[in-house]
Amino acid sequence: MHLARFPRLSLGHFPTPLEPLENLSKLLGGPKIWIKRDDATGLATGGNKTRKLEFLLADGLQKKADIIITQGATQSNHVRQTIAGAAKLGLKAKVLLEKRVTDFGEDYQRSGNVQLDLLLGGEIVAHLPGGTDMQQAMEEYAAELREQGHNPYVIPGGGSNAIGALGYAACAEELLYQSSQQRLRIDHVVHATGSTGTQAGLVAGFTATNSHIPVLGISVRAPKAKQEENVWNLASRTRELLGVPGDLPRETVVANSDYVGDGYGLPTESMLEALHLLAQHEGILLDPVYSGKGMAGLIDLIRKGHFRKDDNVVFIHTGGSAGLFGYRQVFEK
Repeated sequence: MHLARFPRLSLGHFPTPLEPLENLSKLLGGPKIWIKRDDATGLATGGNKTRKLEFLLADGLQKKADIIITQGATQSNHVRQTIAGAAKLGLKAKVLLEKRVTDFGEDYQRSGNVQLDLLLGGEIVAHLPGGTDMQQAMEEYAAELREQGHNPYVIPGGGSNAIGALGYAACAEELLYQSSQQRLRIDHVVHATGSTGTQAGLVAGFTATNSHIPVLGISVRAPKAKQEENVWNLASRTRELLGVPGDLPRETVVANSDYVGDGYGLPTESMLEALHLLAQHEGILLDPVYSGKGMAGLIDLIRKGHFRKDDNVVFIHTGGSAGLFGYRQVFEK
């Protein structure tokens, strides 16, 4: 796996810390939990999308783009980081937002990530109803811009295509290096999985290096079978882009969709518990949509005895604490 072959920018603070969660591990009675602080990537409050954007925006520059287009839910962490990356490069960023969540009033619609989108100089060109084909909407808007003489570069939701997933193949390499330096045997990697790029990149990276570290994605949106299919398809395309021979075994892709609750972006009691536990025992802020539900899944699985007491489990914190401000009324109940 030779990632230096691909165009890449330097947008984040890497390597991100790999730290033990001593208090949480003790509270839950084992296994030993570690946290990979991808909330600390540094780009406009950080998050996992920064890794993907290092490859995606480099590809956009190589293709002489003058405008970056992307999409996401109203409180999208990906949109915020994409706008920040474009600003750093002196490019215009135009975004389409989708109203997937409509329950939390003015705070959700205007504060948190939305406020940062505007502060960073992004232009919200449309706020579309939930269920809109957002990729098609972006392509149609890109066609309009081309007619005006622009050269837009379209980044899919979550930055989740094979180019973006290279960011998490790189993260897999980074984790292997850190584990070697810290003499840490990693038995499991757990994280929140949504648009699939993070999990697909990790699976591609770990399988390409024959490290045999299992990755468990805690789904925040899709049912298990659909999420695993989507991750497997993207991981396979990423391995192909990397030049890794052979087919990806299906059993390397595992998702758990038991912690989605009523739907994407909708709070659950287990998510709220996870946020409070990490904040009050480790001084770490999770987010309500991704890392909160991912950690809720990890905590519940530990309580159910899914892991051995002597396992080392690495939780990848994908960032997004800016989104907490859009959920103020949830925390005031």
